[in-house]
Amino acid sequence: MSAIAGFMADKGHKIIGSDRAFDKNPDHPLYELLKSKGIYIVPQDGKGIDSSFDFSVFSTAVEHDQPEFLKARSLGIPIKTRPEYLAEIVLDFKTIAVAGTSGKSTTSGMLAFLMQKFGLNPNFIGGGRVKQFKTETNPGNSITGNSDILVIEACESDGTIVNYKPEHSIILNLDLDHHSIDKTAMMFETLVKNTADKIVVNADDDNLKNIDIKDSITFSIDNPSNYMAENIIYKPFSTEFSLKETKFNLSIPGRYNLYNALSCIAILSEMGIPIKDIAGVLHEFKGIERRFDIHLNDGKRLVIDDYAHNPHKISSLMQTMKNIKEKICYIFQPHGFAPTLMMKNEYIEAFTENLRDSDHLILLPIFYAGGTVSKDISSHDIADVLKDRGKSVEVVDNRKTILERLNEWDNYVIFGARDETLSDFAKEIAESLVTGYQ
Repeated sequence: MSAIAGFMADKGHKIIGSDRAFDKNPDHPLYELLKSKGIYIVPQDGKGIDSSFDFSVFSTAVEHDQPEFLKARSLGIPIKTRPEYLAEIVLDFKTIAVAGTSGKSTTSGMLAFLMQKFGLNPNFIGGGRVKQFKTETNPGNSITGNSDILVIEACESDGTIVNYKPEHSIILNLDLDHHSIDKTAMMFETLVKNTADKIVVNADDDNLKNIDIKDSITFSIDNPSNYMAENIIYKPFSTEFSLKETKFNLSIPGRYNLYNALSCIAILSEMGIPIKDIAGVLHEFKGIERRFDIHLNDGKRLVIDDYAHNPHKISSLMQTMKNIKEKICYIFQPHGFAPTLMMKNEYIEAFTENLRDSDHLILLPIFYAGGTVSKDISSHDIADVLKDRGKSVEVVDNRKTILERLNEWDNYVIFGARDETLSDFAKEIAESLVTGYQ
């Protein structure tokens, strides 16, 4: 929502908005940043809406008994969901939609960054905050350019990805997240049919092979493709590789980020950017906030904050960490009761496969953002099974308890979705480790 609000404000529109997080925390950093764009922030009580509005846009997470929703409906103001409105914006541009159950934020941000470096002046509406797009008046999740190109993160979470009609599409992967694999596959098939021109697809993803995609441009690490990485060297915090006899250096680590980069190289090359030119700037991309954010790395101790929250993302993160440190304390906060219930077995399998005997897992209570929900699962339901499988795991209800036990580990990975305080917690762990050793 903040990305669209910031984007449309930068395009000269008058934006008024609210957020329950701002009502609870007036010092929220995004609050002042949005205000600096000329966006009016009002309490979430309905009083900020009147008949002068052209239309209203609500997150699909907002309940229909929420005061502003009721006020807009009572005044006859057109009501749109965030993805419905984004689908309208898409039609005004030559849009590149980045889809997949993992990697969308990083890939869309990387693509927009590279396009900007090549003078293509793209527009961008993303789900993550690109570090190099951040300014005093921009959180980093959108940019406005003077071209007709728009890069978006096309999220499948609420099913409305089927409404997008982009010029080009990238499909990174297909796994369990918000929906079953089969249901998400059907959405991706519709996106493919709605795409006017180029479709870039991961040739290594087994689930994507079941989707009917004709005339696709493929990228890969293992299987033959149009853009296949070779001579790969995975370093702790970067990756070197070759493609079409050209050497590349990627400044963010892991196999999963290599896939993200390959998709960007593929679409840019197909749009006419020389491979050697792409290789000359790829290393400059510094990543997305809360995607492998390093808060401490002094040789002995390491603290990383990450957004990983579905089983595929978690496995990718932990596999990358295996190349970096031997003994790691993982701290995971599941997001949402319904998603946790749906992915419970897959969570258990991901941790069973990737937790080494030298590792430890701390599960925090399930993150609850509000609204009507059935709380019929807890972190204990995951921990108990992992304990039975011989894994070192516990549930800790209070984060302060962890801060009091920091001497037990040198390496920490904090991960989970949506909750901005996880990043603050990672920072607090890093600062406490440094202070404790002085």
